[in-house]
Amino acid sequence: MNSKLIWAGAWVVLLAACTSKSDTEGVTKSGLDRSKFETTVDGKPVKLYVLENQSGMEVCVTNYGGRIVSVMVPDRDNQYRDVVLGHDSIADYIHIDGNFGALIGRYGNRIAQGRFTLDGVEYQLPQNNYGHCLHGGPKGFHHSVWNAVQPNDTTLELTLQSPDGEAGFPGNLDVKVVYTLTSDNALRLQYTATTDKPTIVNLTNHSYFNLSGNPAHDILDETVQFCADGFTPIDSTFMTWGEIRPVEGTPFDFRAGKTVGRDIDADDEQLKNGMGYDHNMVLSTGGDLSKVACRISDPTTGIVLEVYTTEPGIQFYTGNFLDGKVKGKRGIAYPRRAAICVETQHYPDSPNQPNYPSVVLRPGETYSSTCIYKFGVE
Repeated sequence: MNSKLIWAGAWVVLLAACTSKSDTEGVTKSGLDRSKFETTVDGKPVKLYVLENQSGMEVCVTNYGGRIVSVMVPDRDNQYRDVVLGHDSIADYIHIDGNFGALIGRYGNRIAQGRFTLDGVEYQLPQNNYGHCLHGGPKGFHHSVWNAVQPNDTTLELTLQSPDGEAGFPGNLDVKVVYTLTSDNALRLQYTATTDKPTIVNLTNHSYFNLSGNPAHDILDETVQFCADGFTPIDSTFMTWGEIRPVEGTPFDFRAGKTVGRDIDADDEQLKNGMGYDHNMVLSTGGDLSKVACRISDPTTGIVLEVYTTEPGIQFYTGNFLDGKVKGKRGIAYPRRAAICVETQHYPDSPNQPNYPSVVLRPGETYSSTCIYKFGVE
């Protein structure tokens, strides 16, 4: 019998004891103990916030790093499954290195050598990944405690003030991210930001999705489709250099949809550089939220994830650096390629690549970006 089915059956039985956040005051539908998220970090209060719509979908978010901790959605048999990787407590998020479910900023993805020039002034950022600045540096927004307001059962508002010079970035930046769980099982993330000095901004979310609901199983049999005619190639340090390469005739052609595992180990220089897929897909949607930018489906559960975005790109990452050493929720070890990340974004190293869409934000302007994760079944 399929091991995925055996594990899934056991998890369904477990969920029978905690099928609603109202059943047990301190336990969520996904089985999280809220008390393990109630603490202080850097002198600021942290807790777990629960969003639930009338359909029964549940999303749990902590204001430590704005992290999506769990997402409970129904499969084709109407059994609810947690489809994101994460941890059971704030202590784990603090002590285990990783970006599971986090808000990323000020700049998602990489900036070459951590340097960029804006209006004739050169800025130096932390170099925390092969000599480059990755995800805003080691003390980026994913380790910040956000101010949180939950006005109703389906909305969470997070705000953060990033001071001028933090991690080397210019300008006092005021950021707001609103999470909204809609009645049709979509999680909408609306990012806005303003600055008092010219700066660069590229915000995203770093959720790791496994639509089987079984993170002990890899995602090689999940089918992915991108509305993308191009991608940005990388060197052996995962850095782009300004080129946009057509996907035609390459393992990066997902326009018709295919399983992740079909070409991931092909004899291809780009796959070798990325240790699999770890590339920015250049979308053909033109920022139109009515167009599906990415679609992922799992053959066992039938769960489907559609991604909509105003952004020009999505970082497609297949968990190549997971190695079984990190244990997540319920003590499950996350093996290599246990999840898919689809990080809506402007392109990597855009501040140094004039042919890429601009990431510059100036006083009087408002940065705005929308990402929608919509769940269904087939």
